[in-house]
Amino acid sequence: MAFVPVPKDLAKVKTKIAFNLTRRQLISFSLGGIIGFFIYINAKQIFPNDIALLIMMVGVMPFFFLGVYERDGLNFEKLIKYYYESKIRNPEVRIYKNTNSYEALVKGADKLAKPPKSAAKKANSEVTKKQRRIPA
Repeated sequence: MAFVPVPKDLAKVKTKIAFNLTRRQLISFSLGGIIGFFIYINAKQIFPNDIALLIMMVGVMPFFFLGVYERDGLNFEKLIKYYYESKIRNPEVRIYKNTNSYEALVKGADKLAKPPKSAAKKANSEVTKKQRRIPA
């Protein structure tokens, strides 16, 4: 008996229109083919045939890339849009800044090693001076 594999996640299944290609791929490949044809015709008049073919391939590559590239279920245009919105239009702002408690301990240890003359010591010395002035 023949078994047909059924994908577990049906959201990943895309509708194929013609030649086992999606609508997006058909549109981008058609645009690439039309533009590639005109690039080849114009480049063939200036360059030899093999160089004109290489120039056409370089001109068509972006269209094939746009038709095929997909990452995490998002196509290239959506990725660029989300990147623009997150990095350029709405740059990341760090609201909360944490403190390094180890660094505070090290700074505290430095302060303990060199005790500064504190306000409490000054006040204590003034009180003792006042006590000396009081006649007994």
